[in-house]
Amino acid sequence: MNYSFIQFLTLVGSLGLFLFGMKMLSESLQKVAGDRMRTILAAMTSNRFKGILTGLIVTTVVQSSSATTVMLVSFVNAGLISLTQSVGVIMGANIGTTFTAWMISLLGFKFSISAISLPLIGIGFPLVFSKNHSRKSWGELLVGFALLFLGLDFLKNSVPNISESPEILAFLSNYTEGGVFSLLLFVAIGTILTVVIQSSSATMALTLVMCNSGWISFELAAAMVLGENIGTTITANIAAAVANVSAKRTARAHLIFNMFGVVWMLFIFKFFLNNVANFVMDMGGPDPFDPVNHESVPVALSIFHSAFNVINTFLLVFFTPYIVKLVTKLVPSRKGEEEEFRLQHINIGLLSTAELSLIQAKKEIITYAKRTYKMYGFFKDLFVETNEKKFKEIFERIEKYEEISDRVEVEIATYLTKISIHDLSDESSKRLQAMFNIINDIESVSDSNYNLAKTMRRKRKANIWFNQEVRDNLNYMFQLVDEAYMVMLENLEGSYGSINLGPAYEAEEKINQFRNKLRKQHLKNVEEEKYKYQAGVIYNDLFSEAEKLADYIINVSEDIAEINQPVKKAVLQN
Repeated sequence: MNYSFIQFLTLVGSLGLFLFGMKMLSESLQKVAGDRMRTILAAMTSNRFKGILTGLIVTTVVQSSSATTVMLVSFVNAGLISLTQSVGVIMGANIGTTFTAWMISLLGFKFSISAISLPLIGIGFPLVFSKNHSRKSWGELLVGFALLFLGLDFLKNSVPNISESPEILAFLSNYTEGGVFSLLLFVAIGTILTVVIQSSSATMALTLVMCNSGWISFELAAAMVLGENIGTTITANIAAAVANVSAKRTARAHLIFNMFGVVWMLFIFKFFLNNVANFVMDMGGPDPFDPVNHESVPVALSIFHSAFNVINTFLLVFFTPYIVKLVTKLVPSRKGEEEEFRLQHINIGLLSTAELSLIQAKKEIITYAKRTYKMYGFFKDLFVETNEKKFKEIFERIEKYEEISDRVEVEIATYLTKISIHDLSDESSKRLQAMFNIINDIESVSDSNYNLAKTMRRKRKANIWFNQEVRDNLNYMFQLVDEAYMVMLENLEGSYGSINLGPAYEAEEKINQFRNKLRKQHLKNVEEEKYKYQAGVIYNDLFSEAEKLADYIINVSEDIAEINQPVKKAVLQN
């Protein structure tokens, strides 16, 4: 076969240019989408049918069903959507991923879009250097679109000519007459190619080029498409391998959905392809089974790809509860609390754009804050615990949470630092800075919780007992702090664009006034010797530390508010 190593490298380089164009187009589309993308993602919370539409829209924008599924990992863990609803989004993502095939079939093979690629780069390239983030994103979009089709054009021209290299067909002919074996072989080839390239869109492009060049028949190309549907699930499953149970279940649901679709399609494969071919011919196109005329094969393959995914979605959407039950059995929850101390959202790494990675970070920060609130709950348990053994267990648990808190702060900060090196819009830059401040204050909240626990341990070691008045006062103070916690969590879970500091400041004012009241009472009680001096020291340390804890809690809400306007931070008082 007259095919040199240089020609092979040209083929690989063409594929690389296509992938780079796809990546650039995908990232710029996400940047252009901006807040609209966040709105679309928030719409996932409704029901499985809206989830299908959401998955379709997001995947069409992101140009990757794998990226959509990876995003779902964090949304399920955050409680933004349920596992059941995530299955609907996965189904929609499978339909959305067919957009690439249509774009290539209708534009890449019908006329030479590469002829306008360089003018598009000429328009988009100056915009790439614009200081305006919106114009820069549009410039990247134009350049990415142009590079994608330049890569496709090079790809078409770099594959070996069949008439000059008949050995290729001779090689393939050894595996095309094996009936079911041949089908399964090309399903496997499609799967392996997608796993290696890590992009079903790129594998689909290769398949379309191979069909257009006459390398493989319509039937075998369709079998490769089925394999690509399996291969595209691998990315999310790899990402979920180090994540928690919910992430694994979401990724596994994607695999089961696509696998089931491939299985039922193989049973009616020839019948289905014949109907696709008849539809193409009814529309005035040539027979895609014709070994001489390959012109209609890319369009026929796109029709097959879309029809298969649409039918598979609407066939299985009613079996969603059963898919959820199956993945729940396949991925059971681990006993104990090991998972409590793992990152739940950002351990799958950065998403394809910094904008989407910020959404991941926000979910992780909410989880971090909820963990410190749980830590505060342990302290309140410690306050009323009388059993020595149980007291020790609770204290050790708080101590462990403090260690984990330190580690989580570092890991979130590291993740945010990675995001910061990317190009961000002005709003996203402010969000990023706010997140750095938020995790610093949450870690301080954790420190205060630990300080309260250590104070209780000092009290226990010294065999100090509080009278009922002191206990009532402290319980009321802890209740006020609890209310401040609720305000903080509500603000963290809400939209950073609109935050009302009123409830936070009201909670702070109540706590400060009660702290001042306790200080005056405490000084009077010491003078009147209502309790021992050492007991008074512990008492003072507890309500003072509780007030300091509340200040850090209020600071978190102020950090969020500073995204939109400067806020005068609370001054910690001793």
